[in-house]
Amino acid sequence: ASTMNGGYLNFMGNEFGHPEWIDFPREGNGWSYHYARRQWSLADNKDLLYHDLQSFDHAMLELLKSHQDFAKLKLTQYWSHDKDQVLAFGRGDLLFAFNFHPTQSHTDYRLPVPAGSYHIVLDSDAAVFGGYELVDDQVEHLTQPLPEEQQAELPSGLEELSLYLPSRVALVLRRQ
Repeated sequence: ASTMNGGYLNFMGNEFGHPEWIDFPREGNGWSYHYARRQWSLADNKDLLYHDLQSFDHAMLELLKSHQDFAKLKLTQYWSHDKDQVLAFGRGDLLFAFNFHPTQSHTDYRLPVPAGSYHIVLDSDAAVFGGYELVDDQVEHLTQPLPEEQQAELPSGLEELSLYLPSRVALVLRRQ
């Protein structure tokens, strides 16, 4: 949803990680209705992780709705590193930082971003989403000047932001 330009694609249970597929009655499945349904009750059960994923989906959409004309905001990629499996981009005053690595967490990971003070507004690892709360969302993240060797390579106005990026975690920060 963070890179969308006016549309958000989710379908019949994806928003809470439905465990089965949709298969309408047809000759190939013996005209069975067994998989022609969604188990919406899974997301209602707070003892199951489906509820946590649905909570994240809801929080993400609420964050995007809180920005008027979000889809019209310019999308700017600030960082992409294949080996580290880290991606960072911005939209308006929001910075999206993703660590897609399945096992490697990154301590003091430095990203070139617009200068300023940043606060976490969405953390996929928050307890409310079934996460482990490995990132302190109360910390104010301040940028620092880039090292001289990077200043010539990157657009002006960017500074360095240091973040802890646990594996398989996405953070959204708002620039103050």
